[in-house]
Amino acid sequence: MAMQPWFTDAKLGIFIHWGVYAVDGVQESWSFYDDIVPYDRYMSQLDRFTAARYDPRDWAKLFARAGAKYAVLTSRHHDGVALWDTAYGDLNVGRDLIGGYADALREQGLKVGLYYSHSDWSHPDYASTRKPGRPPELEDNRYSEVAAEDEDLDAWERFLAYRDGQIRELTSRYRPDLMWFDGEWDRSEEQWRIRELAALIRSEVPDVVFNARMLGEGDYATPEQGAPVIPPEGPWELCLTINDSWGHQHHDHHHKSVDQLVRYFTETIGGGGNLLLSVGPREDGTITDEQRERLEGLGDWIARHAEAVYGTERGLPPGHHYGPSTLSKDRRTLYLTLFDAPRAEINVRGLLSGVRRVSVLGSGTELAHEITGGLHETPGILWIQPPAAADLDPHATVLAVELEGELELYRGAGRF
Repeated sequence: MAMQPWFTDAKLGIFIHWGVYAVDGVQESWSFYDDIVPYDRYMSQLDRFTAARYDPRDWAKLFARAGAKYAVLTSRHHDGVALWDTAYGDLNVGRDLIGGYADALREQGLKVGLYYSHSDWSHPDYASTRKPGRPPELEDNRYSEVAAEDEDLDAWERFLAYRDGQIRELTSRYRPDLMWFDGEWDRSEEQWRIRELAALIRSEVPDVVFNARMLGEGDYATPEQGAPVIPPEGPWELCLTINDSWGHQHHDHHHKSVDQLVRYFTETIGGGGNLLLSVGPREDGTITDEQRERLEGLGDWIARHAEAVYGTERGLPPGHHYGPSTLSKDRRTLYLTLFDAPRAEINVRGLLSGVRRVSVLGSGTELAHEITGGLHETPGILWIQPPAAADLDPHATVLAVELEGELELYRGAGRF
């Protein structure tokens, strides 16, 4: 399947981890899986999960102000609790919390993403088999697997039928633009029957986008939390928390600053990826002020520099410029990001293309520039006059370097 162009043009998505785990503020699913919280206590949150102040239109407007072009909601995490009134399985919130979300996003022109875990550590038929090749000496977790001699393949078939039923509901009701899968490590591609699952989904939504955890069928790579030093080839997305937690945890006030988020964002899009930034609403459906402020701060920066964000592709490889960059789709304008106030000229190395004009994005102030040095096939260095203090952005300044033709780079070692 050809990659949908909306995805690579989106640059920013919002990841929404919302579920019963927000009631007590415990880690989603893993808290009972790792025996940190007893299973019965974890599930007692279901009766206290109110969604009393849930306003999906408020969410969608906030995400649009942040500059996002899509969002991904956890329709069902590894705990098996569905956020819609599914007819399959016994665990759900008793009402539909997804329909309003999908409608609200589309009202704002945002694409609709749904997270769904392959794994379900609550389903009675899930822990009925084990991943092929798993060493028998490894300790089994009762929520996810059984000893080889206790495998029950009929139970596994029942689980897959349940999974397929829920997927049919999600795709036929909400027609997601993106399906974000997780929990793939528990079983093999063949056990999940990924090819058949992909065909089922595409029969309802032919243009759907899959992340790489749809094993063998994924459209893009999904690094998590750790920003890649060497960006993946092809489309990719960094999923990142605003604080240290995916879902709402009452004690976690360690939020990334707007400065840090701008750096994550510019470095990600400069490497050709999207940033999928996670928020964790409270159990009542409200998003904390700390997270709202950071989304709005990032959105303000994006709005001031939209030309360097949307309609661009990955910029210069490392070694050409001290900082991230993006490139216009026609490959005739480079956008250089400066995180700190420059104390001297800014330089760009290995630029074979001539430079027509350099300006500060936002203010439009033109900056003097010159090229020095160079020998034979090795180009000289482009030196750009540093912007005045009045032209500097409080988070990151962007320079637009207009080229005389399409970008050409020298990647050699020079004459020696």
